[in-house]
Amino acid sequence: MSASTRARIVRIEASIRTERDDALTLEEPLEIRIQGVPIAVVMRTPGDDEDLVMGFLLTERIVAAPSDVVSIRHCTTVTEPEAEENVVLVVLDPKVDPPLEKLRRNLYASSSCGVCGKQTIEAALAHGGRVDAPLSVSADALTAMPPRLRAAQATFDATGGIHAAGLFDANGELALLREDVGRHNAVDKIVGAAAKAGLSPKEHVLLVSGRVGFEIVQKAAAWGLPVVAGISAPSSLAVRFGQALGVTVIGFLRGESMNVYAGAERIR
Repeated sequence: MSASTRARIVRIEASIRTERDDALTLEEPLEIRIQGVPIAVVMRTPGDDEDLVMGFLLTERIVAAPSDVVSIRHCTTVTEPEAEENVVLVVLDPKVDPPLEKLRRNLYASSSCGVCGKQTIEAALAHGGRVDAPLSVSADALTAMPPRLRAAQATFDATGGIHAAGLFDANGELALLREDVGRHNAVDKIVGAAAKAGLSPKEHVLLVSGRVGFEIVQKAAAWGLPVVAGISAPSSLAVRFGQALGVTVIGFLRGESMNVYAGAERIR
């Protein structure tokens, strides 16, 4: 499925008015159903939906490993034709028994709104503890990452309106890239793809194309990623999460400079 669409626009430049076609990033809802129960609706860019859902299951700690998931597939029995590509059915291994109604209430309602930072950090620590990874990354390797991320952003080149997340090794080489209208969705897509490929989180750096919000650090910690970097600024809660969960948080990674807000011991 294409990640973009076309729209007719009016362009005004130097007081001259013209009409032309322009590319827009697609944004559509994806309903996630687990064992037949609707759990969440995320606004995402279609494409890599299975990666997105696998990453969502892992970073929301619904499952511990990809092996807990029997299948992820699009629903083919929806009442509305346009919903066919926008509903995903998840079947879990019988030994996995998540509290579906509790998840449904929490995930449908949250959307990162009204969250108490202290309670959320305590919950994250209770579920998985701190990230314990001896990864060491040089400043040179980190500063090489943004140009490589940007060069691989095909949908951004077409639309200019989409976030990217990239997974890099300690040498600054790009292992995986995913794009999405939601920055946290791009992270879930990366986590899902990497987990299915058997990549170790402890050996990689996550780079996002914009700011670093708390949900990005939370998702990284849930999967065990030790370093999260962004082209723009982190939020105060993202820094608190990094400090509490043992995640290195880097902001303003541009040119030859960066700000390290947490976990500076991992940077050479």
